[in-house]
Amino acid sequence: MRYISTRGGMEPLPFTRILLGGLAPDGGLVVPESIPQVDGPMLQRWRGLSYAELAFNILELYCDDIPAADLRAMADRTYSAAVFGSPEITPLTLLEDGPSGKLYLEHLSNGPTLAFKDLAMQMLGQLFEYVLLKDDRWLNILGATSGDTGSAAEYAMRGKRNMRVFMLSPDGRMSRFQRAQMYSLLDDNIFNIAVDGVFDDCQDLVKAVSEDLLFKERRAIGTVNSINWARVMAQVVYYFKGYFAATASNREKVSFAVPTGNFGNILAGHIARMMGLPIHRLVVATNENDVLDEFFRTGLYRVRRSDQTFETSSPSMDISKASNFERFVFDLLERDGARVASLWQMVRAHGEFDLGGTREFHRIESFGFRSGSSSHAERIATIRQWRDKAGVLVDTHTADGLAVAQAHREPEVPMICMETAQPAKFAEAIREAIGEEPLPPPAYRRLESMVQRYTLMPADLQMLKRFIAART
Repeated sequence: MRYISTRGGMEPLPFTRILLGGLAPDGGLVVPESIPQVDGPMLQRWRGLSYAELAFNILELYCDDIPAADLRAMADRTYSAAVFGSPEITPLTLLEDGPSGKLYLEHLSNGPTLAFKDLAMQMLGQLFEYVLLKDDRWLNILGATSGDTGSAAEYAMRGKRNMRVFMLSPDGRMSRFQRAQMYSLLDDNIFNIAVDGVFDDCQDLVKAVSEDLLFKERRAIGTVNSINWARVMAQVVYYFKGYFAATASNREKVSFAVPTGNFGNILAGHIARMMGLPIHRLVVATNENDVLDEFFRTGLYRVRRSDQTFETSSPSMDISKASNFERFVFDLLERDGARVASLWQMVRAHGEFDLGGTREFHRIESFGFRSGSSSHAERIATIRQWRDKAGVLVDTHTADGLAVAQAHREPEVPMICMETAQPAKFAEAIREAIGEEPLPPPAYRRLESMVQRYTLMPADLQMLKRFIAART
């Protein structure tokens, strides 16, 4: 398997050559040269596999330049009950079986930081350390987070050899729990930077550093944001696992509703569908920051300014520039790198592009996408509804997915909503919904009282570069 850029300006490279990088040299995102296909007999063989075995079989298709025995060992170390608290890794709960069909919740938040990001990030930590030690190299990881990516990355990379983590987050725009998870890590290889701005400012800084190829090479800069292909690749696994858990045969189809911010989570579902997984619908669920919902309804991709980005009760989705969206548009435009580059130049110059009414926009139907958005009041009501109706407590992001899913349920097709985080991470909103705060797992109950360490910084590229240079 070899990898190319969404903008057409990178020579094909094997997996281990693209693993440690972020953006491609031409500013695009790295994607597989082709999507491996899964047929009926292969699906049948995979149906009874453990999560670790399934992960190995899927990842092997994308990183065939790593010896199978080494890849299998990394999957076994990553996807264990010791790390994820359950031998199923991503257990499925049936919320309702009624006239609108079956509604499931796939639990993705049993990892060390109580968020779905752990499922990919823990594997990424294994892959990074493997390649760095093999090549006797160092890596300085630069990332941006709106809440969950940062802590998942830091917990996956803390104490790992030959790497440091520099994580940018928007000052004052994460929940208390999210801040404490990140800022209480005092490991020597972890550096938290609170940026005076919104998530998009953090993400823009990461992209700007990545686009400075000389600085990137000199300081060995890599990324763990979802612009890193390995993140998306590892997330593909739980779509297969959820499908197998909700169906009895490979003749059945399912739909997935996915709370969506940076488009990485639902992009993994798109990849799984292109591989041959029988997915009927992929429902993009956004909050009040509805850039993606607007695109899937109208074809207009219109980035909001920082002062137009709402601060909501689902802060990990408070994003107006969805980095992974470029990978989807690459497929939508039939992998025409020159056209993708042109569209993103329009975004850079004018803040938008419009595919409404074009042949390419109508291809969205063949990809199975639907979309919707939720309000704060709808999320609060949804949290209360499913606690009262099914005895299941969900966080605000998962509530967004459940709220939007209702309009897209079909009697004959099970709908699986992707859980994204545990309720304890967003205690204020849960208290508003049900009148009491959820208890975090015992190991996390003193988290918010722990000493926190971080550096406050304006959204200044040169200042960020000086900070990194002084520590590498």
